[in-house]
Amino acid sequence: MEIGLNHYLILSTILFAIGLVGVMRRKNLLLLFFATEILLNSVNIAFAAISHYYGDLTGQMFAFFVIAIAASEIAVGLGLLIVWYKRHGNIDLESMTSMRG
Repeated sequence: MEIGLNHYLILSTILFAIGLVGVMRRKNLLLLFFATEILLNSVNIAFAAISHYYGDLTGQMFAFFVIAIAASEIAVGLGLLIVWYKRHGNIDLESMTSMRG
């Protein structure tokens, strides 16, 4: 049995659904970041699979830029998370009602 484009797109859809449920159900900010990464990786799988299927590098370049943007997003987000934890002692989303400077 050959693995085709449909298999990759089904995998991408399943991962996207898992990430979407994680984003909607999580109360912990760190787990919300993980769910967002699952969402972004599912899109990367779809980009790379479609790019390979059509023999074009555009989708792979998009996937590369998504990875770069996700890495910078996580770096900034974890920095904010550490500051929040040091000030308040928890990282629950329900306790983050206002962000005052």
